[in-house]
Amino acid sequence: MTDNLRKSVHPVAKQFTLGKNERLKSRKQIEQLFNEGEKFSVAPFRIFYSLDSLLTIHDSQFTIHFGVGVSSKNFKKAVDRNRIKRLTREAWRTQNIQLKEKLQANEKHLNLFVIYTGKELPDFKTVKDKVAVALKKLLQKIDENNSSNS
Repeated sequence: MTDNLRKSVHPVAKQFTLGKNERLKSRKQIEQLFNEGEKFSVAPFRIFYSLDSLLTIHDSQFTIHFGVGVSSKNFKKAVDRNRIKRLTREAWRTQNIQLKEKLQANEKHLNLFVIYTGKELPDFKTVKDKVAVALKKLLQKIDENNSSNS
């Protein structure tokens, strides 16, 4: 691949990634999110989130840190749990652009953890639709947060 072609493809491809730095992996951050963060449900998901100012975050390049989990109580096989996590990450990855833009415009950072609470394996369309509903709720919560701060 030539350098010119690589440069023209790169910005678009970068937009839809869920890279290593965008994942919520720190046990300390996850525990803090569960203890102090806010939560809401969009069946079959339970969403935990916390909004912070970018000034308080060291790694201000990424406005969202995202994690996903599935209960081993409901899904005994790791294959099933991993599939649900993969579907959820893919649905999130392809739909979170508007949320990222709003967070950057408001200079906010979002820690987000999604837990799948359903009892049966979902299909991608269901996961994508429910993630879209969750994103709309998050956008509303950010607007509420901004209006209460101003």
